[in-house]
Amino acid sequence: MEIKTAEFTLSSPTVSMCPNDTKPEYAFIGRSNVGKSSLINMLARNKKLAKTSSTPGKTLLINHFIINKEWYLVDLPGYGFAKRSKSEIQKLDQMIRGYILNREQLVNVFVLIDIRLEAQPIDLEFINWLGMSGIPFALVFTKADKLTAAKARQSVEAYKQKLLETWEELPPMFVTSAEKREGRDEVLGYIEQINKELKK
Repeated sequence: MEIKTAEFTLSSPTVSMCPNDTKPEYAFIGRSNVGKSSLINMLARNKKLAKTSSTPGKTLLINHFIINKEWYLVDLPGYGFAKRSKSEIQKLDQMIRGYILNREQLVNVFVLIDIRLEAQPIDLEFINWLGMSGIPFALVFTKADKLTAAKARQSVEAYKQKLLETWEELPPMFVTSAEKREGRDEVLGYIEQINKELKK
């Protein structure tokens, strides 16, 4: 897929305030500091599209970006929030879950995982919740440039084994590096494939 245009559309505090549009939406979410903004900017080939920050937990709203005037890339707040009060965490959690469960236009959730870490309980909880809620999702391993190719493969394999303890079937998985632009074609190709199926 060739991305010709990628534009910011809207930031919404609740699902009811999201764009009034029927185009398919692909949401990106992960723990704080997983490299979400960098990945989004790499996919769109636009360094300034999503705000990157060295301070985790900067995305606090549901951010819509229209891609090629055909589909939306949705940047969701991270979970496992950095330095937030209990009430703030609860509010963000409600917003995220409200969007994921109630947004009819949502086609797929990309869950970002730091490839350097072993499976974290907070990620597994979220993945299991998506599965129980019947939400289609894929895993995107980030920061692959921080490991050797062999170590990266081992890390993904270990993750698969962990998931197979509770899952019969594994979700699609992509290995990416925003630094080296790895995995871009695979992720966009997957979105393109779903878009074609939807048009049928």
